[in-house]
Amino acid sequence: MPLRVAVQMDPLEGINIAGDSSFALMLSAQARGHELWHYDVASLAYESDGTPRGLITAHAAPVTVQRETGNHFAAGERRRIDLARDIDVVLMRQDPPFHLGYISAALLLDRLKGATLVINDPREVVNAPEKMFVLDYAQYMPPTLVARHIDDLRAFQKKHGSVVVKPLHGNGGKAIFRIDEKGTNLSALSEVFDQTWPEPHMVQPFIPEVSEGDKRIVLVDGEFSGAINRFPGEGEFRSNLAQGGHAEATTLTAREEEICAAMGPELKRRGLVFVGIDVIGGKWLTEINVTSPTGIVAIDKFNGTDTAGLIWDAIERRHAAM
Repeated sequence: MPLRVAVQMDPLEGINIAGDSSFALMLSAQARGHELWHYDVASLAYESDGTPRGLITAHAAPVTVQRETGNHFAAGERRRIDLARDIDVVLMRQDPPFHLGYISAALLLDRLKGATLVINDPREVVNAPEKMFVLDYAQYMPPTLVARHIDDLRAFQKKHGSVVVKPLHGNGGKAIFRIDEKGTNLSALSEVFDQTWPEPHMVQPFIPEVSEGDKRIVLVDGEFSGAINRFPGEGEFRSNLAQGGHAEATTLTAREEEICAAMGPELKRRGLVFVGIDVIGGKWLTEINVTSPTGIVAIDKFNGTDTAGLIWDAIERRHAAM
């Protein structure tokens, strides 16, 4: 049965169709006969109408997509639509960072529960920030400090030597810094972080095995579906593809299989259908990405798989069960 699908994401004009996971999901949905709409999160609105849910609307345009660079979509006339009555599925796919704007949009979409299926579950996205949800699986993580006070940062750095400092709600490998064994510039970096972000910061020992790859593993409705190994670009220690890294085909280690098995049932229970986890050196879990995970295009390229199709299989099952 065809579904009416609204994709809440950044402007289609600016995406890189060669690697964009949201675009791959749209292509897959269209191939199944689903109707596609696109809207920017800035147009999302709530209006009271005397009911507990209220009226949740967005200014959306019907779209068709095709894998043709420079001519990858066509859009119809944009209009205000009721996300509870006009739409069956909303894909929440705008890029992080995860801030109050992101949280506010997720909480508005959560009001659609019972009428429209939202993927990933917006309430659980709020409950599972990438670098906070992962703390539930600390047995698989490297030593980790979440703190803001410089004395705590200094003590951790002296204990572990070279460390990596990153924003607690950052994304795409941005603003991740390595501090050397002497702690050079830790105080100055802490001052910059304190002025930029009100939340505490995350500090972990530098893991030399990052040179062997930072693996992105995708789970669909709690089940492993594929992985790629990402390597830092020249002069970099960050492996994010957005920061110049490159990817290679890979398989899972026994430890990585254990990590997937440990969290899979909880991801499914929470309605986190499309999740990307990051593991360094085959054993160190660093993030659980639930806001707008990426990587499926590269995974399918290397493995000959159809991860977008698996995601739509899961979405269609969940919608049918509503």
